[in-house]
Amino acid sequence: MKLISRISSKPVRPERVIQFGEGGFLRGFFDWMLQKLCDGGQYNGSVVVVQPIEKGMIDVLNQQNGLYTHIIRGVEGVESGIIDVISRCISPYQDYQEYLALADNPNFRVIVSNTTEAGIEYRPNDKPTDSPPKAFPAKLTALLYRRYQNGLNGFIILPCELIERNGDKLKEIVLQYAADWQLGTDFSEWINNQNHFCNTLVDRIVTGYPKDEKLNLGYIDNMVNTSEYFHLWVIEGDKQLASELPFDRAGLNVIYTNNLEPYRTRKVRILNGAHTAMVPYALLSGLDTVKSCMDNPRMSEFVRKCIYNEIIPTLDLPYDQLDEYAGSVLVRFSNPYINHYLSSISLNSVSKFKVRVLPSILEYISRTQKIPQNLIMSFGKLIKFYKIGQPNDSPDIMNFMKTASVAQILANTTLWDQDLTFIKEEVARYAD
Repeated sequence: MKLISRISSKPVRPERVIQFGEGGFLRGFFDWMLQKLCDGGQYNGSVVVVQPIEKGMIDVLNQQNGLYTHIIRGVEGVESGIIDVISRCISPYQDYQEYLALADNPNFRVIVSNTTEAGIEYRPNDKPTDSPPKAFPAKLTALLYRRYQNGLNGFIILPCELIERNGDKLKEIVLQYAADWQLGTDFSEWINNQNHFCNTLVDRIVTGYPKDEKLNLGYIDNMVNTSEYFHLWVIEGDKQLASELPFDRAGLNVIYTNNLEPYRTRKVRILNGAHTAMVPYALLSGLDTVKSCMDNPRMSEFVRKCIYNEIIPTLDLPYDQLDEYAGSVLVRFSNPYINHYLSSISLNSVSKFKVRVLPSILEYISRTQKIPQNLIMSFGKLIKFYKIGQPNDSPDIMNFMKTASVAQILANTTLWDQDLTFIKEEVARYAD
């Protein structure tokens, strides 16, 4: 059987995007989107992938000439196609000068990254003489400085790391390196004035290589990637940027906005909030996956009531947008190709509950002067889970939750940032 690169030709397109990260997420998210743009004639460009850490998968991708199969699967069906937008992959650890030379090409306009949440970090020991520096922002600073020295324009920078205000954070660290390395105020001004560091929100489950499945592709592909159908990319920045990457013309769920926060709140409260609200209740009921919850009439109804009756009324986006997103969440929860184990989601449930569910409870009470019975039930089940279930959290939190009374737990301002004893009676009904 032939390798994918022997059975598929790749169009020659100008290199216009630098991508930090060769993992499944960007290949099943950004590269898939770019493929849609190129196939539809709305864009003509290719991607150079930079491996951000020393050990990675670019050698395998290069062996396949940057080609791989992407398979989308869900309740909606199954579809697949070959992604051919990656022109080449390079490693700064193998050839640092080849990496820096990317700054010499004036055609490059976009930088996209997914180096995990820990990737956008400041490492004070990174130096401009390192080949390469370890931290992703330090590598980026070196590339930007070379670009500045060339007298070329800057970039649209689209970080996809799952941290709040990812563009602002990345820019802050780059400017810190510019100061630490004494690269000059003119360079710092160039960073500020010639580059667009966009805050973004990404939402898609990319499940990577299907290791335990037999695929009948008809060719060898060691970089097969899989994902769900749903995708969302919210980009905070000047809407004129949309003309350079016109995702909307390809029918993609990409939103350019001047305010990312309502979309982040929607995702955290509905998607993540529903996960966190269901997990203790479901685990105590003997369920094991998100899909099993949706197949269970009682649990499925509980999740729907949480979302539609108690979470959506606390959000400020137009109802049709909230309703559409909530519907997509329920479809995603029912995906038969994704085994999302509740035990995995249950990690650090107390801190997750504080961020994902508690704000909905408090906002619902504030807006209606009523108690959200289903979310309050989830709070009670959370406490009960820590007392009789198998939680996975810090030893201090697990010991406290197991031994403290409901009143003591709700009064613990270290856990909740406030005293919650005013809902003690309602929560206790489900915790005991």
